[in-house]
Amino acid sequence: MSKILLPLLFVATSLFASEHTADAGTDIVQRTVNFVIFAGVLWYLLAEPVKNYFSGRSQGIADELQKVQDRLRESKQAKEAAEAKINKAKKLAEEIVATASREGKILNEKILNQCDTDLENMQKQSVAVMALEQRKMVRQLVDEIMGDVLTQESSSLDKDAMANIIMKKVA
Repeated sequence: MSKILLPLLFVATSLFASEHTADAGTDIVQRTVNFVIFAGVLWYLLAEPVKNYFSGRSQGIADELQKVQDRLRESKQAKEAAEAKINKAKKLAEEIVATASREGKILNEKILNQCDTDLENMQKQSVAVMALEQRKMVRQLVDEIMGDVLTQESSSLDKDAMANIIMKKVA
């Protein structure tokens, strides 16, 4: 295209380059042709860079828009993942609370059962200790009575005397 435009430019300048004379009319045609040639040269020289600039600008805007959409999509995915983790954590917390409650009840029952068992054991021990103390007292009483009886051996022992001795020790 430049091979055609450049010779046309030289021809146009030589044809329309004229001296200004007094009898000449208006030169609107020459000026129009010069403007068209000038506009054509400007178009030829600037069209490609302007197209490249605007297409690059459009592509840059499209790329930025795509990046923003990608970030928005990633943010939505991250939000969904975080919400899923929160829901999972809430469920886990509910399970932990339920488990702790059940374990608390079980431990409470075990402690109550152990207390009941300990109480029964203490009652049995107290009964056994009381029986042991009764036997000790009976032995001690029998020993004392026998000691008194043996010391009074010289005198005659009849039933009334024996009853008196026993009554004294028991009272």
